[in-house]
Amino acid sequence: MQTELSKRLGVEHALFGFTPFPAVAAAISRAGGFGVLGAVRYTAPDDLKRDLDWLDAHTGGRPYGLDVVMPAKKVEGVTEADVEAMIPETHRAFVRDTLARYGVPDLPDGEASGWRITGWMEQVARTQLDVAFDHPIALLANALGSPPADVIARAHDQGVLVAALAGSARHAVKHVRAGIDIVVAQGYEAGGHTGDIASMVLTPEVVTAVAPLPVLAAGGIGSGEQAAAALALGAQGVWLGSVWLTTAEAELTSPALTRKLFAAGSGDTVRSRALTGKPARQLRTEWTDAWDDPAGPGTLPMPLQGLLVADALSRIQRYEVEPLLGTPVGQIVGRMNEVRDVQAVVDDLTRGFERAVDRLDRIAGRSAR
Repeated sequence: MQTELSKRLGVEHALFGFTPFPAVAAAISRAGGFGVLGAVRYTAPDDLKRDLDWLDAHTGGRPYGLDVVMPAKKVEGVTEADVEAMIPETHRAFVRDTLARYGVPDLPDGEASGWRITGWMEQVARTQLDVAFDHPIALLANALGSPPADVIARAHDQGVLVAALAGSARHAVKHVRAGIDIVVAQGYEAGGHTGDIASMVLTPEVVTAVAPLPVLAAGGIGSGEQAAAALALGAQGVWLGSVWLTTAEAELTSPALTRKLFAAGSGDTVRSRALTGKPARQLRTEWTDAWDDPAGPGTLPMPLQGLLVADALSRIQRYEVEPLLGTPVGQIVGRMNEVRDVQAVVDDLTRGFERAVDRLDRIAGRSAR
């Protein structure tokens, strides 16, 4: 399963795996794919350095990348305290009342929130990059579009390719103008932040709009047959995130959450602003229902919503409060019904890809006769 892009990066399979778990990212790279570690939850540079050091030691010399979340326009001087002060008391009261209704305990004294996502902030994201560029990352991806121009230049100076996610051809063209190297066309079906266009429509539109720049297809891909379809539409690889959540190496996924993922069908996700303030596909839960209820206060814009709910989500996760417990995940969740190690997932993907290609070869052969 090789393309020009996978050959350029020196990987066996054009499978790009996004994950918040270092062990999963390393296993993807060792299995012949390209592991990409999500950095958004690293608020302390030393924690990111620790995990990148670990990746260096456990990828077997195979390439890997880092995914950050930072706005294209440089914003300085805004602190977390400044943003916290913008959160209305009505919204804080709604969080307190919802947690009380479900009997969610407080975190133990001294235990910090693990969900406090501040990686979107200028100073946090830039400290992440300072750490990352001291490691042999081969790719820098940005989930909020094109990174600032100076970040792109810095990456290129160090021989690092830059990717940006896009939910429309118009956004993809903006990325090209900004100087990025790879566009990730993320369809409506994907987990996390998505646009309104489905992958089957989006991928060829983006491929045409940015040619000859390589495109990775994301959203609704969890099998080798779906990967083959993406490459048939012109993509040079696939970007997978959800399928790794139930792998054996994803040790931080709680048993209760794993059960919910196994029980979920492809119709059990929802695009909701409950997590970050921007539409993000996730498991539908009583928590997302509460925020999406017109009778509630409504969600706040990013980044206010993320800071508002951070401690609440940590409490829900720590105590595994199942009615409220969720995670970003794509519609492919309907195929996620057992724990497998990363190598098994990659093997299944590549076998499915080969089956699909063989099937198309037979069809094309018959048509030619």
